[in-house]
Amino acid sequence: MRTILSGNEAVARGAYEFGVQVATAYPGTPSTEILETIGSEYPEIYAEWSTNEKVAFEVALGSAFAGARSLVAMKHVGLNVAADPLMTSAQIGVEGGFIIVSADDPGMHSSQNEQDNRRYAVFAKIPLIEPSDSQEAKDYIAEALRISEKFRTPVLFRISTRICHSKTVVELGERTESEIKPYKKNIAQRVTVPSNARKLHIALEKKLKEIYQYAENSPLNRIEWADKSIGIITSGISYQYAKEAMPEASFLKLGISYPFPQKLVKKFASEVERLVVVEENEPCIEEQCRLIGVNPWARRCV
Repeated sequence: MRTILSGNEAVARGAYEFGVQVATAYPGTPSTEILETIGSEYPEIYAEWSTNEKVAFEVALGSAFAGARSLVAMKHVGLNVAADPLMTSAQIGVEGGFIIVSADDPGMHSSQNEQDNRRYAVFAKIPLIEPSDSQEAKDYIAEALRISEKFRTPVLFRISTRICHSKTVVELGERTESEIKPYKKNIAQRVTVPSNARKLHIALEKKLKEIYQYAENSPLNRIEWADKSIGIITSGISYQYAKEAMPEASFLKLGISYPFPQKLVKKFASEVERLVVVEENEPCIEEQCRLIGVNPWARRCV
């Protein structure tokens, strides 16, 4: 069955189809409709509005500790409020899949700033997934849960205003139930006093290397070969902008944009005459390129 969904509705549908059991949020445009949709259409998921983003984050995180697939949603500035548990959760890890949906607002359509929350993925050392339309917003929830449970890590799921509120055709599926994993008490893992946290930090760095290898081979990162006189590296809604403006160009579309797929980027860069990075707001992709010795000929910030 096919229907038309906004990006927010598609994220909610993805949570339903792929067995999320707990969803929390604090309302704020452009993210609000995610939990509204879950609460009104998918009673299989326990949905809770929280007092603020930190509380929402911790309720969902606690559910993931207890083995349930969980999702928390907020607008970009809301992640500032939840930054304390975010940074620690990366070290502690999770049992059930745990997705953090950040709805960014380039252009400040309904916000006091246009901070780029891709920075939080690098800061916290967690994977970053970026869909480019409603179909991907639904489908990538499955991959986010898969990564989260495989590596026992929170996953940052970054969407933006034009994805949240634009509507595209989505192929719907049935719900797949997920089992709640048994809770295991583990003080050394979850109580981050310095003696424990130092060990957890080392483990986190090792885990990040493993996730990097996974990202290198993920189908979410794909090359679309066309005219090799110009190659464009992009992600999220910027892919749609660039594809519409230059359909004849070759593209490297990043669905998992952190950890940065270095080998794939170098391969792509080596086969095009001119390399362009197209991204919203901050030069996140550009900086990662330059860190590995790949220097884009030009950068377009949309």
